[in-house]
Amino acid sequence: MSMHKVFIADDEAWIIVGMKKLIEKSELPFKVVGEACNGVTALEEMEKKKPDVLFSDIRMPGYNGLGLLEEMQKRGILAKVVFISGYAEFEYAQKAVELHAYDYLLKPVKQEKLNQVLSRIHEELGGDIERDEEEEVSLTVMQQIISEIQERYTENITLTELAETYKISTGHLSNLIKRELKLSFSEYIAARRIQRAKELLGDDTLSIEQIAGMVGYKDYFYFTKVFKKVAGVSPSKYRKM
Repeated sequence: MSMHKVFIADDEAWIIVGMKKLIEKSELPFKVVGEACNGVTALEEMEKKKPDVLFSDIRMPGYNGLGLLEEMQKRGILAKVVFISGYAEFEYAQKAVELHAYDYLLKPVKQEKLNQVLSRIHEELGGDIERDEEEEVSLTVMQQIISEIQERYTENITLTELAETYKISTGHLSNLIKRELKLSFSEYIAARRIQRAKELLGDDTLSIEQIAGMVGYKDYFYFTKVFKKVAGVSPSKYRKM
């Protein structure tokens, strides 16, 4: 079985040593091919070594985590990025995930958590399947899934149901949707529904309760709660505006 290549970027040497040990102990097909103590060196090295996965500290000299992600995208470095962060940077790490990072792990990294992430990556990299071919299949399927979500967003559509239909694990599908739409599945559904509700509120012949049902909310109170969260005001206030 071919080994997936891993690169580690962290300005604390002991973290790199610790991560190497944890990756070896996981007994999954991952091999550390390079390491760097700052974002600039990390980029140069990754261009040469073309890793499948990057484990990176959130804050480093040279580039911070997000800067590194952006530069990787500009240069076409396709590694999956997993951030390692302390509690203080937890919100920052969540933001990074929204912006395309694959996942994040809290320091100190636990073996079990690392194994879960590595297993998911291994499954997605398709074991021995050729990368390009897999990317191609994934993209075509994603286009189908997204157009289905766009057509059926007012129905009772669930992530589990889509995952079963397209034979993808729920976790993997959730990540793909986030990567494509920059929002989680539930955030995207809510955003689309509320957008449609705003349009319908322009029609005075419809009651707010009717509109709630039309955009997929059977519970009127839940609809007003979601509407307020997304739009910043209640549906009745929005209508007056």
